[in-house]
Amino acid sequence: MSEQHQSAHRFDAVIVGAGFAGLYLLHRLRELGFRAIAIEAGEGVGGTWYWNRYPGARCDIESLQYQYSFSDELQREWNWTERYATQPEILAYLNHVADRFDLRRDIRFGTRVTAARYDEAARQWTIETDNQQRLSAHFCIMATGCLSVTKLPEVPGLEDFAGRCYHTGAWPHEGVDFTGRRVGLIGTGSSAIQSIPVIAKQAAQLTVFQRTPSFSVPAQNAPLDPEHVKDYKDRYAELRRQAGETPFGFQDVFAPTLAVETPSETRTRTYEDLWDRGGLPFIGAFADLVFTQEANDTAADFVRAKIRETVKDPATAAALTAQQYPIGTKRMCVDIDYYATFNRDNVALVDLRATPIERLTSTGIVTSASEYIFDDLVFATGFDAMTGALAAIDIRGRDGQALADAWRDGPRTYLGLAVAGFPNFFTVTGPGSPSVMSNMALSIEQHVDWITDCIAYLRDQGHDCIEATSEAEADWVQHVRDVSNSTLFPLANSWYLGANVPGKPRVFMAYLGVGAYAEKCRDVVAGEYAGFACS
Repeated sequence: MSEQHQSAHRFDAVIVGAGFAGLYLLHRLRELGFRAIAIEAGEGVGGTWYWNRYPGARCDIESLQYQYSFSDELQREWNWTERYATQPEILAYLNHVADRFDLRRDIRFGTRVTAARYDEAARQWTIETDNQQRLSAHFCIMATGCLSVTKLPEVPGLEDFAGRCYHTGAWPHEGVDFTGRRVGLIGTGSSAIQSIPVIAKQAAQLTVFQRTPSFSVPAQNAPLDPEHVKDYKDRYAELRRQAGETPFGFQDVFAPTLAVETPSETRTRTYEDLWDRGGLPFIGAFADLVFTQEANDTAADFVRAKIRETVKDPATAAALTAQQYPIGTKRMCVDIDYYATFNRDNVALVDLRATPIERLTSTGIVTSASEYIFDDLVFATGFDAMTGALAAIDIRGRDGQALADAWRDGPRTYLGLAVAGFPNFFTVTGPGSPSVMSNMALSIEQHVDWITDCIAYLRDQGHDCIEATSEAEADWVQHVRDVSNSTLFPLANSWYLGANVPGKPRVFMAYLGVGAYAEKCRDVVAGEYAGFACS
């Protein structure tokens, strides 16, 4: 192989993924003078917003907050149309970013990374792809996304159904027409809650199969007011800074008051105001909602009452009302007419706790009580979250140690950024960081800035290598566990714990507290990368 050909495959950094994280990584590394390339499985940019094109898909963080902040010119020139942006609009935004900063020339589309191996002697990563490409890089950065590996339900006969099948996380790009069709939909998580009202307006009959109901609050979505947008753009830097200091990373008031110390009438009025306003700030109504069951019950009972008010059939309302876990400890959903959709004559709910699915057949679904005939099936059954995309790649660090082995009992990281035994290897919003418990756009930017600043520091200090120490990793894993155990979150069998994937270790994978986390990251840097070994 010629030297010129070899150099064409050598990079300072290889980035895996070209969504929000991968695009910004590419831009930042270029700015710092590093030679980087992004490898993307899809045929275009966008990450989760490239794949998740199901009916009704939109972000549950307000559009003005769910965007980059690194360029004031970018945030001023881009104009969102709605309070909660739809998938097509978010994808258009990310395509605009890719074009505006000329990022596509350093992205290899339609290419999936299959392996990444560290050569200790050469201090290089070798990255292999499904089309037999082999790349060499000093740094390997995983921007693979937290919700990118789809999960199918564990029921017999998945291959037997003869009709059309779709997963909300891998939706056909040409769209799907359900007009006049009999549709069965399994799942009542976020993607189901967004898609059910839209599919119901098309389908002749929609039957929803629910194992565990979700808590959902109304979006109260609307077109953005131009005056509000102008004011927001003018104050954007300060608002973003404030958001980074909040528990969940979005710019809203989180009340310091306690629900248990608030008079009942005042508490109800607070919930009513937030319900009318709409969106995730509902869970920030009081400071103790995720810490004590007594406080949590006040919010959960309020939402349960709203469901009973909205859904006309008492049995359906009861089935849709979550009783099994505290509100907010599974992903809170934001909806547009979700509960009201069950008042439609063409929509039915099947409670799988009462009548579980026994098998799929060539024509539909058989439960313990009935057989249902469908033309189409939709699986809104979620993802192998946080670790699924990393587990799908054969990643090996020092002495050939596999990441899968290092994480056999659950993921272990330092700050959700680095893994002991895996030098020059970074994960963006990995397990052990706020990640999915935050405004992902803000958390992604914070991680990318930290990683790229670190790489620049190593260059400036004449170092070739950085690696998290085992001691720092162990301390951080314990700290993440202690923080989660101080809350109600572990009481829910959620995908935050990996409970939706059979055999997956039960470990709470996110760090709770965006502001506290960012402060810790700054302290690590101020301590000349305390908890890391540089050489």
